[in-house]
Amino acid sequence: MKKLNTISATILFTTTVFSASVFAAGQHTLALSHYGSPSDTITKATELMAKRANELSNGRITIKLHPNSELGSSDTQIDGTRMGTIDIVVVGNPYYTTFNEELNLLDLPFLFRDEEHVEKVLSGEIGSELLKSLEKSNLKGLAFYEIGFRDITNSKKAIKSVSDLSHLKLRTTPNPAHIAAFKEWGANPTPMPFNEVYFSLKTGVIDGQENPVHHIYNNNLQEVQKYLSLTHHAYTAAPMSMNLDSFNALDKEDQDILLQAAKEGADLEKKLNLEENQVYLNKLKEQGMEVEESPDTASFQAGAKLTWDDYAKKFGNQYIQKIIDTK
Repeated sequence: MKKLNTISATILFTTTVFSASVFAAGQHTLALSHYGSPSDTITKATELMAKRANELSNGRITIKLHPNSELGSSDTQIDGTRMGTIDIVVVGNPYYTTFNEELNLLDLPFLFRDEEHVEKVLSGEIGSELLKSLEKSNLKGLAFYEIGFRDITNSKKAIKSVSDLSHLKLRTTPNPAHIAAFKEWGANPTPMPFNEVYFSLKTGVIDGQENPVHHIYNNNLQEVQKYLSLTHHAYTAAPMSMNLDSFNALDKEDQDILLQAAKEGADLEKKLNLEENQVYLNKLKEQGMEVEESPDTASFQAGAKLTWDDYAKKFGNQYIQKIIDTK
């Protein structure tokens, strides 16, 4: 296992208190941590997963939910899960790429055509292989949840083409593919944990950020951002993973129940995101955001291709080509 990020003793103590695989007399109490606010679709999805796991196991499995990054930032949550102080985690794919670079594949700009294309890829052979790759980092991939297709907001100006990004200081994920693309597009990419974004936008530490519409609305970013451009420049998966030792401690029946419940939750989240994005877009407009609905995405393509080439140099082009060819 590669070296984990340094985590403070306080955070480690806190997550250890909440952790929890309690295996007594066939009863399993599992701590599930995620980034979502109370109104976020990931919160609704994990609530369903917890309910279904409990129902399917006749009460043997209890999942205690810790939403809204209450157990720490995304990198702290995933490190805690690898170490076993948290049982299950859902965080954006970019946080996995700090120790599993192969997963950068999913964050390549303009790789996925639409939601249907994403689903076919992630529910197929490629998705299975990528989830399996987490086991070398002491994680069991349970299912692909999602953050979704990303759009750009900022407080300075409308983004109509790639030239409008020049010199804007934008929060990005820590994913190297995202950072490289935004540098190529002329912006000043600034990775930071999502739970720091609202305050940083409010105080002007950064000019903007990029996230899906539902994530923008549910985290009230419209309060500190004026402009929204529907670039859909990248898709972000949010793998749900479990500490591998905790998963292996379950008997086969309970492992299968957990996998089924995780998938049911993921299916609900994707359904809700599709239904709610247009509703939230209209609400953002009503609350004063200026929305560029048809930006010149073709002007972004050159920078996107460079990040594809960088990935192919490291890992080969076979996955990229398979995704492109998936119909």
